[in-house]
Amino acid sequence: MKGFREIDTDPLRNSAVKKSDFDNSPKNSPGSVSSEAEPSIRHSNHKKSEAIWSVIWPTTIPIFGISNSNRTESESKNSGGSVIRKKSSSGSKNYYEGWRGAVRRVMMNGVTMRRIWGFSRATTSSSKSNIWLLGVCYQVSQEGEESSSDPTQSEGFAAFVEDFSSRVLITYRKGFSPIGDSKYISDVNWGCMLRSSQMLVAQAFLVHKLGRSWRKSPHKPLDQTYVEILHLFGDAEDSPCSVHNLLQAGKAYGLAPGSWVGPYAMCRTWESLVRNKKEEIGNNGVLASTMALYVVSGDEDGERGGAPVVCIEDVLRHCSEFGGGQVDWAPILLMVPLVLGLEKVNPRYLPLLSATFTFPQSLGILGGRPGASTYIVGVQDEKAFYLDPHEVQQVIDIKRDNLDLDTSSYHCNVVRHIPLDSIDSSLAIGFYCRDKSDFNDFCARASELIDQSNGAPLFTIAETRTSAKPAGNNNTEIEDNNTADNDLATENCAQEDDWQLL
Repeated sequence: MKGFREIDTDPLRNSAVKKSDFDNSPKNSPGSVSSEAEPSIRHSNHKKSEAIWSVIWPTTIPIFGISNSNRTESESKNSGGSVIRKKSSSGSKNYYEGWRGAVRRVMMNGVTMRRIWGFSRATTSSSKSNIWLLGVCYQVSQEGEESSSDPTQSEGFAAFVEDFSSRVLITYRKGFSPIGDSKYISDVNWGCMLRSSQMLVAQAFLVHKLGRSWRKSPHKPLDQTYVEILHLFGDAEDSPCSVHNLLQAGKAYGLAPGSWVGPYAMCRTWESLVRNKKEEIGNNGVLASTMALYVVSGDEDGERGGAPVVCIEDVLRHCSEFGGGQVDWAPILLMVPLVLGLEKVNPRYLPLLSATFTFPQSLGILGGRPGASTYIVGVQDEKAFYLDPHEVQQVIDIKRDNLDLDTSSYHCNVVRHIPLDSIDSSLAIGFYCRDKSDFNDFCARASELIDQSNGAPLFTIAETRTSAKPAGNNNTEIEDNNTADNDLATENCAQEDDWQLL
């Protein structure tokens, strides 16, 4: 992610002119699974896509569009990180029978599974391992099922796709008002880090206002709160979390229209935006009661080296300041910028990164391939599932009170994944803690992860800045080892990119 420079051979540049190829690509098929070597720019053509798929799929059978009425009560209760086991019901049985019937009809008409799913059976993993998506576990294979059964046709996988497609997708946009005094009316080819960070923060707002078990139903009217959340990330100055306002807030960290930025500067930009716009955001309807934001850093300034430390004393201070001293605790968004190697992530950190997706507080990872930032939301075995911002779409004017708004461009049914070990070593992890007990649970889970890290944790937990050792951890060498590793990565990173401060 160092500098996000794009060279002439980068598909991000070369693919921009291949509009017709992307319009007809199977990657845009609803409910499909795709393994991509590199995220790429795509131009949307929703009407054309809908026309094609209306021929293939009956309009009365949604692809993975499971309504809330078919979701079991146990799913809602288990959304805090436990395994999802969906019980069969007459409704869900009829739904999946109809779905499989649609597949059979398509096959009889000569359409291949590659056309439907967007993948080849020979090249796509048939793993039956559990999928972890932002703190929720989905079993794609149940006990007693035939070993030859396709896990992508299981109810567990359908529930995963429903959850995945309910996450907010924010992509490149074109046609918005100029940013500040510049002439930029689009963020194509340079705004992927901003868009990826918007997705992570949007997920925090979704959990904060609607809960982790919320799903976008294609059969129900839009929720007022949901529309108001989307408005926050609109592409205009009156949207508090827009690209326009992010660039204004991040000037001190090198943000400017047309330039690339790293995860650390992006996290600090959000911190500045929330601090500077607190009153404006707080009075903005859906955010009448919003959240504090804390960037986890390696030292008091967070600008050079050191193992990132979640300082409990600092978190309490942030919450108190946010509440104006009237409350001891406020919901809080934790952002943890990291450098975990020189080029790719050091392999010893990969199991720890995967484990963070099991935290009920998980908001995923801001990261991706070098030069192509994405929003990583889940893992299965060695794969990382992500939402890709590299799709050029026309700007949409999102009004807070417009419940007839077409929000399809803010969601994605195409499940893409890349090898977890291929992501850039410069990344940021997000967590959301609703209350004090939720934060205590996060600290307990993080401490367990520290104990399992063999002296190289992602971050540590400490009661105060002057603590002799991380809270809940007996390994006194952890902080020194992680500091040396981060310092080495930071030194190399600083030589390549002057702006990278981590």
